[in-house]
Amino acid sequence: MRARRPPGRHRRAETARVTYREVIAVKEFRALWFGQGLSLLGDQLAQVALAVLVYDRTGSALATAAVYALTYLPSIVGGPLLAGLADRFARRGVMLTCDMLRAALVAVMAVPGMPFWALCALVFLVVLLSAPFSAARAALLPEVLGGDAYVMGSALQNMTNQAVQMIGFAAGGAVIAGIGPYRALAIDAATFLASALILVSGVRRRPATAHDGAKPSMWTMTKAGAQLVFGSRKLRTLVLFAWLCGFYILPEGLAAPYASTFAGEAMPTAVITGLLMAAMPTGTVIGAFLFSRFVTPERRLRLMGWMAMLSCAPLIVAAVRPPLVVVLAAWVLSGIGGAYQLAANAAFVQAVPAERRGQAFGLVQSGLMAVQGVGILVGGFAAERFGPEPVVALAGVGGVTCAAVLALAWTDSRRRTARVHAEATA
Repeated sequence: MRARRPPGRHRRAETARVTYREVIAVKEFRALWFGQGLSLLGDQLAQVALAVLVYDRTGSALATAAVYALTYLPSIVGGPLLAGLADRFARRGVMLTCDMLRAALVAVMAVPGMPFWALCALVFLVVLLSAPFSAARAALLPEVLGGDAYVMGSALQNMTNQAVQMIGFAAGGAVIAGIGPYRALAIDAATFLASALILVSGVRRRPATAHDGAKPSMWTMTKAGAQLVFGSRKLRTLVLFAWLCGFYILPEGLAAPYASTFAGEAMPTAVITGLLMAAMPTGTVIGAFLFSRFVTPERRLRLMGWMAMLSCAPLIVAAVRPPLVVVLAAWVLSGIGGAYQLAANAAFVQAVPAERRGQAFGLVQSGLMAVQGVGILVGGFAAERFGPEPVVALAGVGGVTCAAVLALAWTDSRRRTARVHAEATA
């Protein structure tokens, strides 16, 4: 059963461009937005705390990296299965349950003296629960915001996420130095509780979108979701647009070795590493604001292929080993190009039935985690042999090539859709 859309602002948003002020005025969106930002800030603090805690405990860089790798593995392995919970049960209920369980698990992690194996198991479970939570939130947002308001809301969430990541990583070290890693984990647990409280007070209850009667198994839902997403040429193209980020995210994983190539600079290598890691998120914030605020919905779809190519093309400049300022500018420009994801996301939402969105978003999110993790892993292995500059340049070349192919496929898909629509209305 699909929830009835509230009247007024939402109805207008389906047919007209809206402003950020109008989107923020929607109470349910504010709740989703604030809750997400709060828990994400706690997560950034927890990531730094875990890195410090594990390294202090083991003295092993490998163990520290292994714990970090656990933040990718659960979403890749369990995401496609658990994301279906967002379609099987009421989405607000799924989010609340995940928040409460994660708060309890992180609180256990905050107990001093927790064995290393227990920390790893708890990290795995916490990240595993993020799959149904993210799928439920992504599927719920189109019910809260319709039309171009959805794009504006997605842009605002994207900009917030990038800003929170920059602030969290930058300030995390200083905060942990002052309060210690265990208190930082306790703060993360509190952010999940706060997020649950915000959801209870700000998001209204909606029934599950799944049809009445016998509910299919999780495996059946996963299989049906994969057939839906990859059985449609249009959806398949949009998913591949989303997964293109594996190319332009790769440089962030090589920021530290790349920074070491500027050893002659006046700034310390650690500072250069921070600047490189902040460059793409900065560009993403700029691009998301400009693309959502000043470009019409129809034009976003036409520009999507070009923006996708822009997200990768600036990376090719690394082949000539330019100075630091040029590299930073190129990475910022790459982040600006990544704003095409807003158009791809909106088109994907419109093409997926409301009762199947949770599973579809879960599959896409799992693929995103996989391409990022594999891309960074392969890039790091190649950089060991050839250095970071040629690897980043090759990622740019590969990304531009794939983006060009996808742009042609997307143009053809839009022409086919327009032709079918014209024949249907003739």
